[in-house]
Amino acid sequence: MNESIISDNMTNFNEDVGAGLLRTILLAKNNVPFSHKQIADNYIVIKRMYNFHAVRACITLSEYNLLKKYEFLPLETVDIQEVNREIEILKEAAFSENKILKDECNTIMEIRAKELKNIIASAYSNIPNEMYNGFKALDKYFEEITKFYK
Repeated sequence: MNESIISDNMTNFNEDVGAGLLRTILLAKNNVPFSHKQIADNYIVIKRMYNFHAVRACITLSEYNLLKKYEFLPLETVDIQEVNREIEILKEAAFSENKILKDECNTIMEIRAKELKNIIASAYSNIPNEMYNGFKALDKYFEEITKFYK
């Protein structure tokens, strides 16, 4: 009986990941800010050229404080649904009339790209748990919005 429960939970977990990544793809299909596309292009070019990110790009304290200001956790501690929520917020803010908000949210997207590079460069060793897979959503978002992926 216990094996049945474990098996059912694993199936649901995999469906959640798939549904989360599908939502990420849908987020990438409309109203993507140009700044997000530039960040994605930079990330994907390096990824395609070297097949990995050789430099571990850790975030600074000031970058961490900016994430904290908007109640964002470090990328290695969030799941796909949380990253999708953040992408929605950052997309909306990128079209804001408030220049400070717009600039800070574009900076947050750059920080997220930096964190993603760090996770990949460390071969995912700094991910505390397989449930924290938000980096997959960010990677998929960048792949979908870049002009270099296709």
